[in-house]
Amino acid sequence: MSNDSTQQIRTFKDAVALITGGASGIGAALAKDLVRRGATVILADRQFEAAQELANPLGDKAQAVTLDVRDADQFADVIRTARDRHGRIDYFFNNAGIGIGGPVEAHGLDDWRYTIDVNILGVVYGVHAMLPIMREQGFGHIVNTASMAGQVPCPGLTAYATTKHAVVGLTR
Repeated sequence: MSNDSTQQIRTFKDAVALITGGASGIGAALAKDLVRRGATVILADRQFEAAQELANPLGDKAQAVTLDVRDADQFADVIRTARDRHGRIDYFFNNAGIGIGGPVEAHGLDDWRYTIDVNILGVVYGVHAMLPIMREQGFGHIVNTASMAGQVPCPGLTAYATTKHAVVGLTR
């Protein structure tokens, strides 16, 4: 392999990336790094104000949009709008997620439903809406964020670990 700079692979420079859960945590760190590397990022989060606060100092390479990943129709609209605005989506970081901890007997069915809706169905909705676009483009990458909790048992994180096991299974 040559060290000649003309042989470098373009990975993020001039790429378009959509990041769910982009207002905080892994999504925010990823957005900052991608912009630093020359990518345009769309920060999709249900906490629009926090996403906008992050996007502002990143300049014209970052845009905040509202997205609740539990809403399949809204998810599809955000993806279509991003593709239409930018002409393509090179990277989709399916990153939004929530966690609840504590003894499993302390989690009610509403806790389980909320965790499943965000951590499993939110990922499914993203893949479902993005995959046809990437196939049509003929390129693109989908990165689903899971957790070590999706690989190994995690006492005190039963609902979270259950959903992250599902994300690992979907991704594999």
